[in-house]
Amino acid sequence: MKNKSIWLDYNKREKYKSLDHNINVDVLIIGGGITGISSLYHLSNSNLNIALVEKNELGHGVTARTTGKITYLQDEMYDKLNKYHGMTVTKQYLNSQYDAINIIVKIIKDNDIKCNLEKVKSYVYSNDSVDKIDASLKILKELGIKYYVTNEIPTKEKFNKVFYVNDTYVFHPLKYIFSLAKISHQKGSSIYEHTTITSINKENDLYTCKTKDNYIIKAKYVILATHYPYFLWPLLMPLKCYLEKSYIGAYLTNKNLKYSSISITEPTISTRYYQDNNIIYKLLLTNSHNISIKNNDKENFNTIIKNNNPDFVWSNKDIITNDYLPLIGSIDDSNTLLIGTGYNTWGMTNGSLAGKILADIILKNNNKYLKLFNPLRKINLGKIINFPLILGSNIYAYTKSKLFKQKKWYDSKITFTTKNGKKLAVYVDSNNKKHIVYALCPHLKCGLVFNEIEKTWDCPCHGSRFDIDGNSIEGPSNYDIRYREDD
Repeated sequence: MKNKSIWLDYNKREKYKSLDHNINVDVLIIGGGITGISSLYHLSNSNLNIALVEKNELGHGVTARTTGKITYLQDEMYDKLNKYHGMTVTKQYLNSQYDAINIIVKIIKDNDIKCNLEKVKSYVYSNDSVDKIDASLKILKELGIKYYVTNEIPTKEKFNKVFYVNDTYVFHPLKYIFSLAKISHQKGSSIYEHTTITSINKENDLYTCKTKDNYIIKAKYVILATHYPYFLWPLLMPLKCYLEKSYIGAYLTNKNLKYSSISITEPTISTRYYQDNNIIYKLLLTNSHNISIKNNDKENFNTIIKNNNPDFVWSNKDIITNDYLPLIGSIDDSNTLLIGTGYNTWGMTNGSLAGKILADIILKNNNKYLKLFNPLRKINLGKIINFPLILGSNIYAYTKSKLFKQKKWYDSKITFTTKNGKKLAVYVDSNNKKHIVYALCPHLKCGLVFNEIEKTWDCPCHGSRFDIDGNSIEGPSNYDIRYREDD
């Protein structure tokens, strides 16, 4: 069993050097996932000087941890949107997902990208009450979506009620974005890996962005495509969203049933198939939860490991916004500081769409979704049922991380201590080697939780991740927690 995403098993890609000098550009894109690289691709045909920087390697963040579905059938999303926003906005969101799918498929076909794209049926089902199914079907009918009702999925498993559509897709997300990066780079765009931005300041009409190695990038436009955006205190992200964690397994199988599915009731169960030549895997996602509330990764992983013998296991985190719409667009009056985030578990469509929207803002093209996804839109707190949960879970996670370090499910290999006033965490590996890190997340000083399956230190407040030796692998923290002997 490999404790990593199945997509990371693919290593045939271009590698890019880290930034080793000061540069001036028209556009700086921070983040090398589907949002950043889609933005790069859509800007690459312009005359602008563009650079993309990634703190680790392209695609190795959240994009590498997705299940790779390209679908507009998104569990009970349309029922939620209708209850909060009404049918007009719900219809706009549906159209945006259709457009995103068309964008992805057209790019793949136009550039002959080999990324295991398959057209599949998408199923939504419930084995409990059918109320949520019926509510969703009512909305889908009003939206004009052609769907089919049955009581089983292609595995012949029967449920109380099932519906499906025919025109959705699955693909290999890293093969796709690696190809977009290569195409953009060949057109003259600059790409730098292992380059971390630590500060952004605006001086007159230019942004001055400093890297961890003290190089300076000056840019007219900055796109923050970093999943959980930092440098954005005015946006008040902790009040607009929470993070949801899921657990995924990939299992060798002998037949590709060419479908994807998702349950509409808890716990969420999401499946799809992936075929590369004659090798076929079934992907299973389950146990989604708010990261602030539930931190026992061992127990959550056990659901997909026990009695199933997966070949790959990994986890993923998604940003869930409090009004169910992504945050895509400008966050300043000059339309020069832009973000794309908050995709509510549907990152392949919304991340791809964000790339087009953000490029259109910079190129001054009209885009019909600017108002819909405006990150500075007003939120009607009276309609948001989960707002107290979002606010409370952030406070709860911070407080609990300060009070409790040694979790009851940890074994003796994980300990916490204090040295010279610094809080430390220690993990002893199978070779009896000690890995010592600082026990607090540099972002907002939350106490870290050890993920015993993937061997990472995870922040239960805002999702920062660090490897076993304390190297930052996912933000919002840009700083490592490696222990220094001389400290």
